[in-house]
Amino acid sequence: MLDIDKLWSDVSDKLSAQMITVSYEVWIKNLEPVCVTKDGALVLLAASQSAKKMVNKNYQTLIDTAVKESNSLLSHALIIEESEKEKYIKLQDENIADEKLYLENKLKAPAFTAKYTFDNFVVGSSNKFAFAAAQAVAENPGTKHNPLLIYGGVGLGKTHLMHAIGNYIKQHKSDLKILYTPSNNLTNELVDSMVKGNKDKDVNTNFREKYRNVDILMIDDIQFLAGRTGTQEVLFHIFNDLFQNGKQIILTSDRPPKEISPLEERLRTRFEWGLIANIVPPDLETRVAILQKKAIVDHAAQVSPEVLRFIAEKVESNIREMEGLLTKVIFYANLIGKPATSLDVAYDALKDYVDNKSNVVDANYIIDVTCSYFNILKSDLCGKKKNKEIVEPRQICMYLIYEILGLPLNTIGGYFGGKDHTTILYAKDKISNLIDTNNIVKREVSDLYKMIVKN
Repeated sequence: MLDIDKLWSDVSDKLSAQMITVSYEVWIKNLEPVCVTKDGALVLLAASQSAKKMVNKNYQTLIDTAVKESNSLLSHALIIEESEKEKYIKLQDENIADEKLYLENKLKAPAFTAKYTFDNFVVGSSNKFAFAAAQAVAENPGTKHNPLLIYGGVGLGKTHLMHAIGNYIKQHKSDLKILYTPSNNLTNELVDSMVKGNKDKDVNTNFREKYRNVDILMIDDIQFLAGRTGTQEVLFHIFNDLFQNGKQIILTSDRPPKEISPLEERLRTRFEWGLIANIVPPDLETRVAILQKKAIVDHAAQVSPEVLRFIAEKVESNIREMEGLLTKVIFYANLIGKPATSLDVAYDALKDYVDNKSNVVDANYIIDVTCSYFNILKSDLCGKKKNKEIVEPRQICMYLIYEILGLPLNTIGGYFGGKDHTTILYAKDKISNLIDTNNIVKREVSDLYKMIVKN
């Protein structure tokens, strides 16, 4: 239960440091904390009606910010006057219960994006394994596939699946407590608890209980834990507590655990205990299907198959970018009063994007530049030929894709006939070593890099 007096003391300290002394003394110091409402408001009593009006007019935003900074589960302050106090005094016991309910609901039901559901997820060969794994975990959390780690490049659907799991559990298993957080938030909260915990041991206790008193812990973008020794240490113990108590852990990353470095081996091992599911860039047919569903669900718009295919051909590895192009086409069509069924409309809407497409560096572009530089066929570079004239350019190309784009090793392997991560890792390390020892390879890599990044 919140200590209202202590909370207000923390808020007051923040306000005192930000305000002119006389303003603080006149308008803020005399406010009195009353209770916390069920919608997350800190109720403060003003000395008079005029004081209430003055605070509301000039300091409401400042107080709201201080309240949220002092307790992330609260959203704002509610300033009342003496005539309203009796109502809140009578409801104080109820408000205390409401406060408890609010805190529990805040922890149990984070704000998942409503449109991100399993029904709205377009399944194709690139993501069907991850989709099936996410569904299995949502239906039976904590029983198998624990932890579940979904990894893949930017804009491929990791967040959609994470929110789909959350929305399913909220609907079908509402008694379970879910905590969803980006890894950066975990680090920030840890630092905050360490700083404040030097003054108040309850802060450290609250931090530990927040992450351990859940049924499902969902952490986005764990690759950002790399090098954060303190956060890794804390997460290691949280992981153990949850896992041993049969609680579900769900993680996302842009790469598999073995490629996150530096990462403590004991934490890497735990990430690999359960099920690891990869999402790779979708094929053309899946991209068209994704756009078709988005046009219907988000826009309720009629878009011709030709326009959908035209858009899908422009973006190969980022679904969010591709969906953004569809939104632009539909908006432009509505603006000029024409249907989004004409290729001419799509061309006009995306003219700037199409004209600048040569400036976009993706894996296929790097492959094309490499083929041109070494005068070899794309089918040979991405195929299975093993003669030196092909293998070394292929390894250089793999190295450049990794270094320039930072794609996961398995994703890179997909551009070269489905080669596994060990092959890509070997190529990356080999070329990296040759750059230091072989002037010819060093010059080739340097030439290619300049050709690629200048465009």
